[in-house]
Amino acid sequence: MARAGSGGRGTEQYVSVDQHRIRLTNLEKVVYPETGTTKADVFDYYARVADALIPHAQDRPATRKRWVDGVGTAEHPGQVFFQKNLDEGTPEWVQRRDIQHSEGPKSYPLVNDRATLIWLAQIASLEIHVPQWRFGRTGVRKNPDRLVLDLDPGEGTGLAECAEVARLARRILTGMGLDPYPVTSGSKGIHLYAAIDGSQTSDEISAVAHELARALEADHPDLVVSDMKKTLRTGKVLVDWSQNNGSKTTIVPYSLRGRPHPTVAAPRTWEELDDPELEHLDYREVLARLEAAPDPLAPLSAGHLASLEPTREHMASFDSTPAARDRLATYRSMRDAAKTPEPVPEAPPGPGGGNSFVIQEHHASRLHWDFRLEHDGVLVSWALPRGVPTDPKKNHLAVQTEDHPLEYGTFEGTIPEAEYGGGVVTIWDAGTYELEKWREGEEVIATLHGEKHGSHKYALIRTRGRDGRDENNWLIHLMRSEHDPGEEPAAEEGAERTAGSSLRRERGRRVVGGRTSSPAPVKPMLATLGEEDGLDDSTEWAFEMKWDGIRAIAQVTPRGLSLHTRNGNEVTTAYPELVELLDAVTGPVVLDGEIVALDARGRPSFSKLQNRMNLTKTPDIERAMRDHPVHYFVFDVLELDGGSLARRPYTERRQALERALHETERVRVPPAFDGDLASALRASRELGLEGVMAKDVDSTYTLGRRSSRWVKIKHHLTQEVVIAGWRPGEGRRTGAVGALLMGVPDGDGLRYVGKVGTGFRERELDELVTRFARMERKTTPFIDVPAADARGAHWITPRLVGEVEFGEWTPTGRLRQPSWRGWRPDKSPEDVVVESP
Repeated sequence: MARAGSGGRGTEQYVSVDQHRIRLTNLEKVVYPETGTTKADVFDYYARVADALIPHAQDRPATRKRWVDGVGTAEHPGQVFFQKNLDEGTPEWVQRRDIQHSEGPKSYPLVNDRATLIWLAQIASLEIHVPQWRFGRTGVRKNPDRLVLDLDPGEGTGLAECAEVARLARRILTGMGLDPYPVTSGSKGIHLYAAIDGSQTSDEISAVAHELARALEADHPDLVVSDMKKTLRTGKVLVDWSQNNGSKTTIVPYSLRGRPHPTVAAPRTWEELDDPELEHLDYREVLARLEAAPDPLAPLSAGHLASLEPTREHMASFDSTPAARDRLATYRSMRDAAKTPEPVPEAPPGPGGGNSFVIQEHHASRLHWDFRLEHDGVLVSWALPRGVPTDPKKNHLAVQTEDHPLEYGTFEGTIPEAEYGGGVVTIWDAGTYELEKWREGEEVIATLHGEKHGSHKYALIRTRGRDGRDENNWLIHLMRSEHDPGEEPAAEEGAERTAGSSLRRERGRRVVGGRTSSPAPVKPMLATLGEEDGLDDSTEWAFEMKWDGIRAIAQVTPRGLSLHTRNGNEVTTAYPELVELLDAVTGPVVLDGEIVALDARGRPSFSKLQNRMNLTKTPDIERAMRDHPVHYFVFDVLELDGGSLARRPYTERRQALERALHETERVRVPPAFDGDLASALRASRELGLEGVMAKDVDSTYTLGRRSSRWVKIKHHLTQEVVIAGWRPGEGRRTGAVGALLMGVPDGDGLRYVGKVGTGFRERELDELVTRFARMERKTTPFIDVPAADARGAHWITPRLVGEVEFGEWTPTGRLRQPSWRGWRPDKSPEDVVVESP
C-alpha cells in the first residue's frame, strides 16, 4: 500500500489494500495534538509496519481502544472507547471468531492481514490488545504459546529500574529453558515475552508466572513487588504476571499507544536495555529501525505454525483400524513384486490378533537386525543398527520402519542389490511374545519366547524430543530377569553378533563373556581465558564456536564406546543415545568434544543439560532422554586406528577428524569459522552462543594441561565455584536453601567469593536441603568468610562444583551480581581456578 495520504488530504479517499476496497476519511484530522500527527500518518504507519506487527497478532482475538476524537493532550486527554465486539458496520472480509461471555457470544476481529489493520486505523482503533493464546484453524481455542511479564514502574521508578528487573527475570527464564525478548511498552514499563510449547493451559502458565514474580520479589524486596495493591508499589517495579490469564490481553508489539505522544510498543534488544538513557520510541523511530534491521522479536512467533486440529478428516487419517487406512501402503510403495522375492500382498491387512515375533539379520548396505512384533494384523518393525541388546546396562538404538506383512515373519532370501534393502536376510530368532504394555507410538514392553535364544524381556521406548525431531528413533532395553535380577545375560554366539557394531565386524573380532572394563580415561587439553584484543597478532588462529555443555572424551575400541568427563568420571550409560558414535566411525578412535542439549531454536542450553546430569537409574535416564536428548559436538581427534595424533598440528588433526567421522543425527562436527576474530564473535552473538574458541593452527594437543595456544573468549563472565555452605531462606523460602556460599581454591585454602541466591529452580532448592544434610560439617571450610555471611550458615564438605554468571569482580575479591547457571558434576574442586581477574 502506498502512503495513505498521497494525492491530497481530502475528507475522503478510497484505497485498495490486499484486494479489499477501504474508505478512508478525515485524513487531515489531527490525532495527536501535541505532535501534529494526523490520521493519514497513522494510516501510513500501520501500512508500513504491518509485516512486523501481524505475526504477533495473528489468530488472536483483538480488543481495541479507540480515540474517535483524538488522544487529546496531557492536560486534556481525549475520550477513549474500549471495544471487544464487532459492530454491524464491519466489512464482511474481516476475519473473526466468537468468544462466549456471560452475557452471550461476542465476535472479535483477527488481525491477520494488512487490510484489517488499515480498517482498524480508519475507525480510530489506535491500540490493539490480544491474549497470549491463539485460535486454531477450526476455531478451537489453543493453549498459550507465549508467556508475558509486564514490568510496571511504581511512583519513583522508571525505565531504568524496569530494565534492571528485566535482566533479573531474564536469568530465571533462561534457567527455565526459555528465551525472553524485551518490549518497551510505549506507556510506562517493559514487557518480557518468551515462547512456550503450548503444552500447558493459561491457568498453568499464570501460576508459573506468578511464582516467578514472587521469586523476584523474595530475592529483591527493595526493588520488586508482585502484589497489585498500589499502596505497595511506591519505589518498586510491579511484576504483573496476570496478563497470562486466558481472559486478559496485552498490547500487540508495534501497536501505537493512545498517549499525548505517538509512542509504540517497541521490541528492543538486550543491549539497548543496558543503556542508562533508555527511552520509549515513537512511531517515526520504529519505522526507521525496521528499515535498517529486521524485527528483533520475530523469533518469538517463528515456528508457531498451526498444528493439526481434531477435524473429522484428520481423525480419520489417524484411525488405527484397517478399515480406516491400509497399514501396508507404504510397504507396497517401496517394493516391486516382480523384482524382489519378498512377500508383497495386494490386499490391506486383516484385523489380526496373533502374537508372533521375528528378528531377522539383514546384510544390506550396512548390517543391521530387524525386530518385528505382530500387532493389528501387521509386523510393526524396528531396525537395530547394533543388534539386540545383551546387557541391561547398555541400551541400543531402534529406528522404526514401515509396517511389514505377516508373511514376512518366515521370509529368508536375497533381495536384489538394486532394490530397497538389497542384501541377504536370514532369521536370527522367531517365536511368540507376551505383551505387557503397548502405548501406540510411545512404548512397548514384551517378553519374547524365541526358538533359538530363549526368553528375554525387552522395552522399546520412543526417544524423539518435544520439538518433534527424530520422530522414528526409539531405544531398545533388555530388562533384567525377574528370577535373578543381578545376573548378567549369557553371551551366546548369536547374541555376540547382535551386540557387535560395524566397527567390531571390520576388526574380525568378537567380544565374548559378560561386562568388559572401559579404557582408562584421557585428560583433555585445557584452554586459557582471554579477551578479544589479547590474541597474539603474529600467530595464525582458527576459530570455533564455544559450545555450552559438558566436555567429554569419547573412546571407541573393539570393546565398544566409553565417555569420560574432564575429571575422569565415566558417563557412558547416562547418555545412551550417543551410542551413535559406534556408527559414526570405522575404527578405533579417541575424540574430544562437548555433550550439549539443544533448545527449541537449536542452540546449546546448559539449563536443559542440567536435566540429564546426576542420573543413575535407567527409568530416569530414559525419561530424561525422551524430554532432553543430547548431541555430541566433536572438535578434535587424539588417536586414530591405534596411532596417536596428539603431536600433530591442529590443522592436520582437524583434517583427520573430518575424514574419520561420518556425522549422524546425534554426532556432529561443527565447522571451524572461516574469518577473523571480530566476525567470529559477531556470528557467535547472533547465534546466541557462549563465545569463541581461538586455536593456534600449529598447536599440538597437550594432554591434561592448560595451554595459551587455545584461548576461550566469552561474551559473558562466568566462574566455576566450589560450594561449601548455605544460608536458609526467608519468606516463601523458609525451610529451604536461600543462598549458596561460594569459594575458589587458592594457595592458602578455599577463598570465599560470595553467595548466590538467584537463577535456581524452586524444586532444586527444596531438594538441596536433603542433599546437603549428608555433607554437613561443624566448621567453615572457608579461610576468610565475613561474619555477616557466616551468621546462621550451614557448612558442608566442599566437594560440589557449580557455575555462576556475574557482573564483575569487586576490589575485595567478591563476585558482583552472581546468578546460578548450574552444577558441574564434570568438574572437581581442584579443577576450579579464577577465570578472570
